[in-house]
Parts: sequence; structure tokens; C-alpha cells
Amino acid sequence: MSPADWLEASTTVASSEADLAEALLLEAGALSVTLQDAADAPVLEPAPGEMPLWPRLQITGLFEGGRDPLRLLATLHGRPPVAQWRIARLEDRAWEREWLRDFRPLCFGTRLAVVPTGMTAPAGRTVVRLDPGLAFGTGTHPTTGLCLEWLDGLAAPQREGPSEPRDQATPLEGALVIDYGCGSGILAIAALQLGAAEAIAVDLDPQALLATRANATLNGVADKLHACAPQDLAELLAGRRARVLVANILAGPLQQLLPCFADLLADHGRIALSGILVGQESVLEAAAQEAFQLEPAAVREDWVRLSGRRKTSS
Repeated sequence: MSPADWLEASTTVASSEADLAEALLLEAGALSVTLQDAADAPVLEPAPGEMPLWPRLQITGLFEGGRDPLRLLATLHGRPPVAQWRIARLEDRAWEREWLRDFRPLCFGTRLAVVPTGMTAPAGRTVVRLDPGLAFGTGTHPTTGLCLEWLDGLAAPQREGPSEPRDQATPLEGALVIDYGCGSGILAIAALQLGAAEAIAVDLDPQALLATRANATLNGVADKLHACAPQDLAELLAGRRARVLVANILAGPLQQLLPCFADLLADHGRIALSGILVGQESVLEAAAQEAFQLEPAAVREDWVRLSGRRKTSS
């Protein structure tokens, strides 16, 4: 056994017993405690006023590997809540790197490919090299894929010419792009690789900002991409308005941010919103009508992307 190994103690309890189980693990010396759904009853985003709870939870405590597993089991056994505890040895691995085992080059639209570092890129594609680290966004999730396909479409000449700048061949060419809720930075970097002049990637999570900056360097666009927290966005914009804005977060925050997005986007600017579950889009569409002219929604699996243009501001 490596001294860096860990012990994991886990059990399944009713949600009403979760606090007791957590307290027992911490009293026994757990370094961390996690709770997750013990059945197929995901809680992705509650409706307004709802607070759904999983009926049964799997609770897991992480302990130093030097502990005696039998003594740990004895400590937990018979104490409330009475449960069937399981002890397992957990190898010390770079868990944030485990995604690489199943991640392969992915193509979006007619131009774009997302390729993990160290893998061969498909021929004839505009490539985004990606190393997301601990941040969300590899292109494998339907919401990210929907946004990447939308950006790829903006790299094509548009038929509706009158509202496009006359010196631009495509909506993305030379554009300032805002990626709100940037995660790994995949959408901002894709926009730059497809012709945007500058991108601002915004996220509350410091880990996401670190991953975005690292991926920008990896793709040779660090000089064109600025990663910042929401409170620093106004200073970076310095009075400018974006021509393209993409936000891949969740329906609730998207609805709250619609007035902010309207202020950030230039007249006739393009917007895409994703992270929306099927059934949630109608509320967002109604809320967006005042400032945006929306196109028909795009759906993949259980997720929706809304896209459209900023109406002329009064």
C-alpha cells in the first residue's frame, strides 16, 4: 500500500438520517464527506419555490490511508444511524485527469474540432486544444456542444446582410465576444479560433479562470482573451459592447442575467443561452422578448439552446 492511498467509508441512508451519518463520519476523523443520490432521481435545478430532496442518499467519508480499516468499521458499526458501512481502499490518483481516458477529438458543425492535448487533430478543421483541469467544459456535454455548433455557424457568411457590419464577412470576424460562465474557456477560445478579435471570459469560480487562461495559452490566444470575475467585467469593457455573447450556465441565473446581457450586447448582436432543461425554455423566451429577437430553440437530449439577436435599444 502506498502511504498516499486513502480509505473510503460509505453507506446508504434515508435523507432524514443524512445529518446523523455526516456527524458520525466527522467524529470518526473523516477529512471530507460527500453526499449523492443513491437512486436515479437527479435534482438538476428546482422550479421556483421548490426544494426537492433525494429520498435516499449515498454518503461517503474520506480517511487517511494509514487508518486500520477494521478499527474504522468497528467505530462506525452500531452507532446511529444504524447502517451497512462499506470500507474500500482508494488509490491516490490525479482524479481531475481521469476524464482523459474517454475524451477523444470531437467535431462541431463544419469547421470546428475540440482536441485533447497530445492527440491528433482531424484534418481540415479549426482546432481548439483543450485541457479543462477541474473546470466544466469539454464539448462532451450537450449544452457545450450546442453552443460550439452555434459559434461554428457564426463563422459562416450570413444571408441577412443588412444588420451585419459591412466590412465583416461573418458575424464572428473581428468581433468582441463575451463568454459568460466560461468554465474551461472552450467557447471563448473557439470564438477566437473562428475569427473573433477579442474574447472576455467571465466566471465566478477562480478555478475556471485559471483553466481558461491556461487553455488560452495552449491555443496561442492568450493575448486576445481576458478572464475575469463578473465584478471586473465593466472595467475590461471600458464602455464597449460585445457583438457576440454566449452563456452556458443554468436557466435560473440566465433569467436573472437577461437585463445585464441586454446592456452588454450591441444592437443586432448575437446571443446564445444554454444550460436550459427541456420545459424551462418558455419562461426564458417570455423574459427575453423585450430585448431579444429569438430564433427557434435547438434541443439535444434533455437540453435546450436559445439564440437570437439584440433588438435595437431605445
